[in-house]
Amino acid sequence: MTPAEAQAFLGRQGLAPSRERGQNFLHDDRLAQKLVATAGVTPDDAVLEIGTGLGILTRALAPAARRVRTVEIDGGLVRGIEQESLLPADVELIHGDALDLDFAVQVAELGPPVKIVANLPYSVATPLLRRFLDHADILAGWGVMVQREVAQRLRASPGSKAYGSLSVIHQWLTQVGPALDLHGQCFYPVPKVVSTFITLSPREDPLVAPGNQGELARMERIVRAGFAHRRKTVVNSLKQAAGIAPATVEAVLAANGLDGRVRAEALSPEAWQKVSVALSDEEIGEEGVS
Repeated sequence: MTPAEAQAFLGRQGLAPSRERGQNFLHDDRLAQKLVATAGVTPDDAVLEIGTGLGILTRALAPAARRVRTVEIDGGLVRGIEQESLLPADVELIHGDALDLDFAVQVAELGPPVKIVANLPYSVATPLLRRFLDHADILAGWGVMVQREVAQRLRASPGSKAYGSLSVIHQWLTQVGPALDLHGQCFYPVPKVVSTFITLSPREDPLVAPGNQGELARMERIVRAGFAHRRKTVVNSLKQAAGIAPATVEAVLAANGLDGRVRAEALSPEAWQKVSVALSDEEIGEEGVS
């Protein structure tokens, strides 16, 4: 599908790309095939696609996977896709909001292994990535289109500028896999940013028990508070953002062989796991959970 064909389809349906929804539609069929390969979709996999768009990626997924269910929030797109029969007959198209999905139900209905493939507005990509972590015990993996900066944060190493709480919590539970940068010309209309399609899969040796959402949430609050004031030491950041007594943090750091003057970006995911477990019962202030 060319940009002109994408524009023509939208015009026939009385639609236009929505800025509010951040709609930039993938239109390159050959690139869609490459994304399916990058996601590692096999004939054994069922795929839950989030963000049907114009169906470009959906059509590439259909012959590669055992089963495809695709979810689109835009009712006009759903209507147009159905009216013009843009998807293979065996693909299940659902009108709904991915943020409202019960992923446990989706996996049970599709039958494992289930992989998620998502081409999303950037405003909801990060919240959905976080929800995928809660279901790392039942998902076989996921590939998501995000801003390049978000992809850099997901795979960042300790000590780097991009390394932060997003890096830590994802590296506790996942292995970051292949990624592919996509420039604006791959989309209609052309966005002003570079996108990255990045893949993640559950770690064989997770640092947090997969499926234990309460434990992950408690530990995450500690990490977010620790990174809340990057120029400060972990001790001072946790005091200011979470109200945890410096002596308590200093004792935990010392027990794990860590310098009390260390800053958040210097701690590896493994070190953060130990610190977070030890501090996860502490009361956290509102700033620490932002």
